[in-house]
Amino acid sequence: MYERDLAFIHHDGFAEFARRIAPGVLAEMRRAGIRTGRVLDLGCGDGTWLRALVGRGYTATGIDQSRGLIRFASKAAPGAVLKVGSLYREAFPRCEAVTALGEVFSYCPNANGPLPSIARLWRRVYEALRPGGVLIFDVLVSGRPMAYDVWRTGRTWAVLARVNEDPRRHRLTREIVTFRKTAGSYRRGQERHVLRVFSRQGILRELGRIGFRAISHRAYGRVLLPSRRVAFVARKPRIGGRAGEWPTWK
Repeated sequence: MYERDLAFIHHDGFAEFARRIAPGVLAEMRRAGIRTGRVLDLGCGDGTWLRALVGRGYTATGIDQSRGLIRFASKAAPGAVLKVGSLYREAFPRCEAVTALGEVFSYCPNANGPLPSIARLWRRVYEALRPGGVLIFDVLVSGRPMAYDVWRTGRTWAVLARVNEDPRRHRLTREIVTFRKTAGSYRRGQERHVLRVFSRQGILRELGRIGFRAISHRAYGRVLLPSRRVAFVARKPRIGGRAGEWPTWK
């Protein structure tokens, strides 16, 4: 996913989402008492969010399976530690916070193969977090089935996507065609992204079983998420503390 041309299009035309939500995500981290330390960003993309973290004094680590996006991230956040790899296989460093912004957990790493366990991944995140740490992410949740075509253009590129959902399998597929101007002509590319569709209540139950105290939002700060996208904030209890001892979240 996100080969050379789609990585460029994502960086050039779609990085605004990460810039807009950064203040809201930072506010959630501060609300959890996390003002310093290491933040691990899973599916870090072009590094827009990593740049915001480094600029505010956090130690940032990013993991993404797209080499093209990691190249952009290395320029956007030169102070961050970057790794090319699958978030289902890479080792996680000890950290104060973990983020996965932009449907990262929804993406199926292998469109045609079996799905890896998301619960096992969240348990690994829980183990990597220090006591009192926080996991912040957003995913696609169930609702009215989607079926539509969408397109967008930039100065040197165009991207078209056909979106179809299979509610019985809890899967959504995006067939993506890209055109990028190179040497006076346009190069055509194609990718197929498959996303799993979650249940909001199912996520809250699973996070609770792992040990998190979790809540869901429809926005990061003042930025409302697109239709059927929900954000989750999950805290790991402090040593010797109980979830009920924490202040009520707003």
